[in-house]
Amino acid sequence: MGVHGVKAVFFDLDNTLVDTAAAGRRAIEEVLPLSVINALQSKHHYGEGEARAICDKVQAKLLKECHDPAKMCITDLRISHWEEAIQETIGGEANRNLAAECYYLWKTTRLQHLTLAEDTRGMLTELRKGVRLLLLTNGDKQTQREKIEACACQPYFDAIVVGGEQKEEKPAPSIFHYCCDLLGVQPAECVMVGDSLDTDIQGGLNAGLKATVWLNKTMTTPVDTSPVPHYIISSVLDLPAVLQKMGHKINAKLGSDHMSSNNE
Repeated sequence: MGVHGVKAVFFDLDNTLVDTAAAGRRAIEEVLPLSVINALQSKHHYGEGEARAICDKVQAKLLKECHDPAKMCITDLRISHWEEAIQETIGGEANRNLAAECYYLWKTTRLQHLTLAEDTRGMLTELRKGVRLLLLTNGDKQTQREKIEACACQPYFDAIVVGGEQKEEKPAPSIFHYCCDLLGVQPAECVMVGDSLDTDIQGGLNAGLKATVWLNKTMTTPVDTSPVPHYIISSVLDLPAVLQKMGHKINAKLGSDHMSSNNE
């Protein structure tokens, strides 16, 4: 089993296999009329402008979010985002109940929009005929398990590893080596695919994987492309072509080695 020297492929989840950012934005848009506006109008006599400002502030807080599970659970942190946004926008007393109402509706709506696209399912099914597949995602245990359940991706993987359940998350080598042990493969037989240079690519390099594949949907080059991935793709569906390309390189090297030995 294996494709061109590759025995396993590790996939990141958020914004690699599923578009978590888009689901979050859609949830924010749908939360506006469903909860925030209604609640603010009926309880506080504020209108759509304030509600929209609150949601914009929450979105900004989510983008800058830094979560330490040892200090606070993810639910409390995110309710606090809403609580702060409401207070920053309309002033007055902090309203934890309204914040919690908004957060839970946002969370439920986001999960409803998390889907594993049909063409991605097809690609994973085909890939799994030749290599073992593992889902490797950082993040809070409960949050990530809820996402995995929501997009129903379990049947496509031989194993699923959530960073929040391990001693260390990506980019620490230990979590990658744990994944290798789970599948019974060596790091030099594995490929990591993900959208984050800091966690997915750096982690794959730290762990000594065969190759790292960076998903860069915009295909715009950052000012500092560090670390440097082995391959760059604009869609996760381009991965099979990358694996083929890796095979051509291996065959070319084998050919040149054969020529060298003949010349000797």
